[in-house]
Amino acid sequence: MRNKGKTSAFSEEPPRTKAKLKLMVQYATGIATHAEGVPTRPQFRRWVKAALTRDAEIVLRIVAEAEARSLNQNFRGKDYATNVLTFVYGDAQPLSGDIVLCAPVVAQEAKQQHKDLTAHYAHLTVHGILHLQGWDHANETDAVAMEQMETAIITKLGYDDPYQER
Repeated sequence: MRNKGKTSAFSEEPPRTKAKLKLMVQYATGIATHAEGVPTRPQFRRWVKAALTRDAEIVLRIVAEAEARSLNQNFRGKDYATNVLTFVYGDAQPLSGDIVLCAPVVAQEAKQQHKDLTAHYAHLTVHGILHLQGWDHANETDAVAMEQMETAIITKLGYDDPYQER
């Protein structure tokens, strides 16, 4: 189920809430911070809060390719590094989970897709937070609804529509 009935998937506006957030941002060994385009903790916090509709305790970890590949292999059975992984720890209150972003993959995608690197990080962070809250894109209907929500949040943050053709 894409959103477990929390918010209409077809609303045009991003969620508006004052959800309480405990956010830990971890930069894995070998990941340089902002100097290489990796966002700062305040940037990540802003993006997470923009997409969050529930109280949450979240660890957001920025990793290198080897760690992303290992996590993707161990938890999804896929032998490659992916851009974002979301791990949800039950349906307890507050919501609890980890979001893992692979810095080299994010940078490579932004370059290939001719996207601003910061905007791409913002989009993938929002994408991960929506997954954490039960959104999914396993079928066409859910994918369209999730993309619409992502676009509403990202454009409200001042970035271009991430699904706009380049």
